[in-house]
Amino acid sequence: MNLIEARRFVRAHPGTTSLPFLMATSWDTGTLPIFVQAEAARRDRQAQTRTLEFGTLAQTLLTPPVDGEVEVFLLLPWDLVPEADWRSGILARSPDTQSLLKRAAAKMALVSSRPLARPLYLPAPMPPMQADPRAMAALEAGLVTIATQAGASLLPPHAFSMSSYLGMGCAIGATAQWEAAATVVDAALGAVTTTPRKVLATDCDGVLWAGVVAEDGASALRFHPEGKGFRHFLYQSSLRRLKEDGVLLAAVSRNRPEDVAEALAQPGMVLKADDFVEMAVSYDAKSARLRAMAARLNLGLDSLVFVDDNPVEIAEVSQALPQVTCLAFPTTEDEFPAFLHRLARLFSRAEVTEEDRRRTELYRLREAVPVTAAAGDLTAFLAGMGMRLEIRDAGAGDWTRPFQLINKTNQFNLNGRRFDEAEIAEILASGGTLYAGRLTDRSGDHGEILACLVGADGIIEALVLSCRVFQRRVEHAFLAWLAGRQRAPGALRFAATPRNEPLRTFIQAPPFQHDGSDGLVRFDHSAIRAAFEDSLKLVDTAAS
Repeated sequence: MNLIEARRFVRAHPGTTSLPFLMATSWDTGTLPIFVQAEAARRDRQAQTRTLEFGTLAQTLLTPPVDGEVEVFLLLPWDLVPEADWRSGILARSPDTQSLLKRAAAKMALVSSRPLARPLYLPAPMPPMQADPRAMAALEAGLVTIATQAGASLLPPHAFSMSSYLGMGCAIGATAQWEAAATVVDAALGAVTTTPRKVLATDCDGVLWAGVVAEDGASALRFHPEGKGFRHFLYQSSLRRLKEDGVLLAAVSRNRPEDVAEALAQPGMVLKADDFVEMAVSYDAKSARLRAMAARLNLGLDSLVFVDDNPVEIAEVSQALPQVTCLAFPTTEDEFPAFLHRLARLFSRAEVTEEDRRRTELYRLREAVPVTAAAGDLTAFLAGMGMRLEIRDAGAGDWTRPFQLINKTNQFNLNGRRFDEAEIAEILASGGTLYAGRLTDRSGDHGEILACLVGADGIIEALVLSCRVFQRRVEHAFLAWLAGRQRAPGALRFAATPRNEPLRTFIQAPPFQHDGSDGLVRFDHSAIRAAFEDSLKLVDTAAS
């Protein structure tokens, strides 16, 4: 999208929902706000950006933020290390790298301490400040580390233009402004700094393939790495990689199910029907299908990313479901790299576990449980599933998966607290225990789906259960097992969150005592075992 196209798009699609925020830079933003308005309009938002006067960024960081205002900071290396600014010339002597990094960390801390800050960092080239190239490389890498550890997302280095910066004062080159604008809008909407999304719901015609299957026929569709099919081949390849990293794929298309199935069965198609956890293929409103899909998958709407090539569909979903992140499929190859990078950011994760790689399979196993069954029918059904819960002391071995569960689970979560590795290691070193539970049944292996962190004082600090195994009474069986252990814990450190209703409902059972004086929910061991004895019969609980 060029500047003329951006202006035209804003006039034709002004957006219906206001999106006010501060776009904070130390440099002149030039025409970037126009691209920001256009990108926001593509998501049915009306961007209202406030910018800073040239050279006032440092002063802004020392003043209190405007109450309730989201602040998107677009930072350059010399915002953290002023000596690196090209406009100041080249230093006469090489500075001490560690001293520069220490000052940079202090400046970045000013940004991250602001409650609604959304930092972005552009690793633009710096002047040769060090005699030793290794010291220069350490400085550049150190600044990136400082920025990302403070929560900043990275803009691609090619977005910086020296000619634009020195000539017009704008750090972002003309050819990169649409790409940068997309990242700015992501940040303003909170997409950059929130938990990675879990579901990619994609249109089919014009997105997974070039062509319309109902009109052109499945054999005429283009999706190979050539000609008009190249974009769609790359998109499918990207989705395949995301699926391998644990992202759930869903097809949301205005078509007949049999037509989409035939298309996905074509030779050479990267994605097949089995790669999708759900095929929401009908002629109903796409927002209605996405809402129903989220309910069936037991996920929040903010876990979904929706991709479509039709602005009308994007607008309909954006208006009906503002929690869903909506992306327009690129209309040109030039826009495509930025689009794929945005997808990668939305689904980014530091580590991919075996459970992540099997997530589509595991969600299919979850479908075996009748969600709406009556209590008696459900009990009879569970009794025939041959469930086995294997519990291990994860603190004595690999705790990658329970650590991930504690920091990503929202619904069955004791208090919503997120722990870093050092905090868990400290609890374990002081005598605490980290349990992990793995569930298998007649339908397959669900992987590790439960984590419980117990402090040395006998208080459960974290208790989480994957939503994939709700209604199987795993939580009841685990606590009954735990209550029978020597030195069993006797209290849970509970806090209500906007998302943990399943956990709140669970601890309303009679064995739990809420006195409210210290935030702890207590339970009697014998009462727990008596109340949940039936679950121990349903779930064969074993320690390893």
